[in-house]
Amino acid sequence: MTRTWTPGTSDPRLSALAATPRLVVALDFDGTASPLVPDPMAARALPEVAAQIDRLAALPDTLVAYVSGRSLHDLRTITEHTDDSIIALAGSHGAQYWYPGVSDADEADDAATDAERQALWDAARPIIDRYEGAEFEPKTYGFGVHTRRADAETEKQVFAEIDALVAERFPHWRRRAGNRVLEFSSRNEGKDAAMAALREHFDATAILFAGDDVTDEDAMRVLGPDDLGVRVGPGESAAALRVENPQQIARLLEALADERAARRE
Repeated sequence: MTRTWTPGTSDPRLSALAATPRLVVALDFDGTASPLVPDPMAARALPEVAAQIDRLAALPDTLVAYVSGRSLHDLRTITEHTDDSIIALAGSHGAQYWYPGVSDADEADDAATDAERQALWDAARPIIDRYEGAEFEPKTYGFGVHTRRADAETEKQVFAEIDALVAERFPHWRRRAGNRVLEFSSRNEGKDAAMAALREHFDATAILFAGDDVTDEDAMRVLGPDDLGVRVGPGESAAALRVENPQQIARLLEALADERAARRE
């Protein structure tokens, strides 16, 4: 059962994370580190979240990662990520990775899949362009339809048309529906794969993962007894804790950073 965390209160699960030998703190970006904004590429982490991320990343044996459905290129843009960053990235729901000192570590699709993706883009764009407020987002392994600027009826109609197109011509592509977004991918990886990859790469003894949307539940469901899942906002979740918004994520990360830093003094 998911329990609501109240800022300023202690929690034994946070204390356990603070004490774990090697911790990975992994955050979804949109709706978790950043509020949801009408223009997806205008999203930026809240300053108070970024400050706590920097604090945690500077602690010994504490690794930080952003885990997103965004393509790695776009994720690097919105996180203002640089080549000398110590923050890892998992893009495309766990099909692409950037590790400090390693750089990109993703697999390329073959020519046939590239051609199929282009054919899908060419078929989907004219549909999306007919709907006011709907936006096409090209992705490394597929595409997304954003409707944050559209009304509910427009969203319903454009999603229905895109669903029909993919069902008819590209039925094997993976479908994901999130908060005002519908996307399709030629890859099957989910954020559960990202949890496994981050755990292995960093030899983590525990992971904190926080996310706000349906796709984040893939990660929540594979967390172990020493890990901690945090749901941001409403909705059913496999997470142990819930906070209301990204501002409270900053408070939770601050509490974790304070306790972990104190244990290492």
